[in-house]
Formats: sequence, structure tokens, C-alpha cells
Amino acid sequence: MENPFFKNFGPFKIDILLKKLAINNVENFKNDKVFDVKDLSTATSKDLTFFHSNNYLKYASITKASYCVTLKNLARYLPSACKKIIVDNVLLDIAKITEEFYPNSITDDFDNSVKEINKTSFKKKCNHGKNVLIGKNVKIGKNCLIGHNTIIEKNVIIGSNCSIGSNVIIRNTVIKDNVNILDGCVIGKKGFGFFPNKSKNVRYPHIGVVIINENSEIGCGSTIDRGSLSNTVIGKNTFLDNQIHIAHNNKIGNNCIIAGQVGLAGSSSLGDNIMIGGQAGISGHLKIGNNVHIGGGSGVIKDIEDNSKVMGYPAKNLRDFIKENR
Repeated sequence: MENPFFKNFGPFKIDILLKKLAINNVENFKNDKVFDVKDLSTATSKDLTFFHSNNYLKYASITKASYCVTLKNLARYLPSACKKIIVDNVLLDIAKITEEFYPNSITDDFDNSVKEINKTSFKKKCNHGKNVLIGKNVKIGKNCLIGHNTIIEKNVIIGSNCSIGSNVIIRNTVIKDNVNILDGCVIGKKGFGFFPNKSKNVRYPHIGVVIINENSEIGCGSTIDRGSLSNTVIGKNTFLDNQIHIAHNNKIGNNCIIAGQVGLAGSSSLGDNIMIGGQAGISGHLKIGNNVHIGGGSGVIKDIEDNSKVMGYPAKNLRDFIKENR
């Protein structure tokens, strides 16, 4: 889904946009317009995208984007119809471009628009505790519960029959029906995305949202970051234990069970029916197949095929791990 919350300040003329950011090696782009910034797989002919790693070759070859910020050695993998913008630091420059389109997505200051729930239209629509605050552009379905000291900041959609615990903060999030968010969760904040640049770290705009699908549960003290250019997604009937961190852009499938203190770095994709033991770690930009079991305390640094059982660091086939640790 498109982001329903952050305002897009485009379109921009591509030559003026790039000149403003001191990206000068542009050929024959005058008067062309770009309407949005998207990743390789979702970009349309009106959009600009980026390509910075061999890990995304399969997406680069079929992207529909009109423009792509990329490295000289990667440009040949892009379609001929996609105009190449060659730079030295793809991620740094795409961060600057994205900030032009979405200048309000850099910071996550507290929401000044919130009101005490008794002063809003939700006071009789849901059962709520004390000191509950609600921001602008919030929708809440029928038969919902909201605990004490919880803040539903602006730009949140909550379905019906949901239970939101106490001391929860939610922003930039879409929660479907029959979802439980337990006490102390922080959902929808910006991800840990920045690029070292000499003496200053440059923040990457996070214009995605968090989507939590039906019949799921998020355990106490868990944190789910919103996506950067794509969304962070929790599948249907997926249960997260306490103190779990889901970084930006992760996609978790349906019917998954993740035990306490698991951490997922950014932009990994997990299939359906996955079970992950406590204190396991999943590195970024990985693909974990369907029906995978990952033992507690494991460190996953490579893709895992369907129907695998792994354990250890680096995570390996469970039988091999047992043999080596008898």
C-alpha cells in the first residue's frame, strides 16, 4: 500500500532537483519530471529509484523506474529505458533526494496535536484507561480497549476488536482487526537508518509505515520500526513474545511465532509458519523461507531455504549443529 500519512512535495524537474543537491553528472534530463521515490520493485515510469548492491540484481533488471541513482559498475544491469544517474555514494544521495520529496519524515518529535481521549469523539467508542492521548488523523474501530498512559499519535489506523495495552506509543501504523498490542510497545517510529559522512551522520527519511495484520499479537516492550521506502509488515496470526525488535522494512509472514529478545536487522523477508527461539538474531537483507525453525540464541547471516531447521552461530543445519556439539 502507498503511505497514507507523509505528504509528497513532488513532482520535481529532475535536472533542477539534482543540481540543487550538487549531483551534476546528468545527461539530457532537462524538463523531465519525477513524481516519487520508490524501491526497484515498486517504482513506476513516473518514479526515481536506486540500485547500490548486487543483492538486488533481479529487481534492477526489471525495474520500471524512469531514473535510477546507481554506481558506474552497476548501471549496465538496469533496463535501457531507465536513465542512469551515476554517483559515488548511492545511499547518501538517495537520502537527500527522498528528503526533498518528504521533508517531514526525518524527525520523530512528540506529537503536539494529541488530546486527552475524553475530549475526542473516541471517548464513548472504546473502553479506555486513564491518561490516554489521541492525535489527529486517527481511526479506531469497534470494541477496542486502550490501556493507561497510552499515546496514539497522529497517523494511526486501528481496526475492530483490538486491545492496546498500557504505556504504548503508536504512530504511522495500520493495525488490522483482532490485534493485541501488549504493554510498553513502541510501534511506527523511524528506523535506525543513517549514513556516516565525514563528521556528521546523515539520517535517512523513513516514509513507510508499519502494517500489523489480523489476529496477531505484539508482546510487552517490543519495538517495530516503520519502513524507509517500503513498509514493515507483520503477517496474519503472527505472535511476537516480549522485548523483540523488528527493524525497518522487514516482512514477516503469516502464522509465525517469535520468542523473546529476538532481533531482526533491516530489510529481511520471512516466510509463513516460521518459529524463532529466544535471543536469536537475523541479519539484514536476508530471505528466510517458509516453515523454517531457528533455534534459540542462533545468529542467521545467510538465506535459509524452505522447511529448514537451523541453530548456532553462524546458523547451520540442526543435525550438523548437534553432531558438532555432542
